Amino acid sequence: MRTSILIFACLLLVILCPSDSAFAGDWPHWRGPYFNGSTNEKNLPSNWSQTENIAWSVDLAGCSAATPIIRGDRVFLSGVDKARDMLLAMCFDRTNGKVLWQHDVAKGISHDRRSTYAAGSPVTDGKLVVFLYGNGELICFEVNGRRKWARNIQDDYGPFAFLWTYGGSPTLVDGRLYMQVLQRDVPVHGRGLKDKKNESYLLAIAPDTGKTLWRQIRPSKARKESREAFSTPLPFSFDGKQQLLIVGGDALTGHDLETGRELWRWGTWNPRRITHWRLVPSSVAGDGIVLVCAPKNAPIYAIRPGGTGLLDDSAIAWVSRDVREVSSDVPTPAFFDGDFFVLSDLRKCLSRVEPRTGKVKWTIQTPGRAKYEASPLAADGKVYLINHSGEAAVIDAANGDVLRVIPMDKPSGREVVRASISAAHGQLFIRTTRRLYCVGKGRRSGASDMPRNDDPLK
Repeated sequence: MRTSILIFACLLLVILCPSDSAFAGDWPHWRGPYFNGSTNEKNLPSNWSQTENIAWSVDLAGCSAATPIIRGDRVFLSGVDKARDMLLAMCFDRTNGKVLWQHDVAKGISHDRRSTYAAGSPVTDGKLVVFLYGNGELICFEVNGRRKWARNIQDDYGPFAFLWTYGGSPTLVDGRLYMQVLQRDVPVHGRGLKDKKNESYLLAIAPDTGKTLWRQIRPSKARKESREAFSTPLPFSFDGKQQLLIVGGDALTGHDLETGRELWRWGTWNPRRITHWRLVPSSVAGDGIVLVCAPKNAPIYAIRPGGTGLLDDSAIAWVSRDVREVSSDVPTPAFFDGDFFVLSDLRKCLSRVEPRTGKVKWTIQTPGRAKYEASPLAADGKVYLINHSGEAAVIDAANGDVLRVIPMDKPSGREVVRASISAAHGQLFIRTTRRLYCVGKGRRSGASDMPRNDDPLK
């Protein structure tokens, strides 16, 4: 009898407390289940074509850099309908590619030639899914497609002051939705407040209601374009407590999740206050180190996040000045199998780097001639890359051997592939300029993982 009770209690714990591996089966955020570009998924595809080993593929009505987000049997995607000049929020059935629901969000898809307003990726907690667009539209749906709330951040806090297009993604952690706006303090090309200084800020929002919980102003000594960042706020745990990492405006800062209060700041990498150091890559944490990428072929900086207040150069674990290949202007590095994987779009290199020492275990030239700006996916002993031409590269994470280069697109005009590859439930999800592919047969997640309602709600 006693044994039966113990077995029942253990089973109940398994049911009520999902394991990390179950959580890792999804890709709920732009940088995955661990916010670092990796997942514990196994048996991911390493060989396919546009027609072979494809579970399904669907046409898309326009080009976007947003990464597919997966929870259970649903795939969420930000996008555009180019012909109608319309921003879209979309949801597909992961098992067959069927459109479960699609909503028009706002008219107007871009204001510059390089990107669209649909560059940011959505985020989900399994009950809600939130989409953020470069025109400030922030909209939340229940996973069955019913609209929960919507607001426009520019309407609430003033027009964005960016030279190009705002492109951050939202983050959901511990029941709060976070987003950042790191922008110029003065208008640029007519964008931004004209009667007072523009403030850079971190925002926490209640996911259920869309109401602001707090708004933390983030000061900066950066000048002009160096104030602009296209990065995303990411959580990491230090001394058993989670913080939120923000990088941009010539600084890396750690913030309290509950209040937004700045806990510490490091920013000695631009002492001359160069004015064109806009920042694209987000930070990534691993093995007690926070990695930040200075722009424009500048080095990588490895920061020890301990301490409070303003940190000096003693916080720097290492700098990649002597290894020019370890640099990144656009892609955010991944952390996997105890190491960082740094993709350099300008140097055309991929490197595996030890977090605490900066030792480079291997460096390879990226295959093909096109530029790689999508951030790398690291999983199942492999690193997955995709370049502007839509060539997907599969790299052996152990030694850097190029296992496959698979053409997935033939872009035309100014359209290029910028969306990162994501992985979930034994499959890869690849967004090209006009198509979404689900690679590999994968596995069903089970009805309990996600409430299903295939009827689109108006």
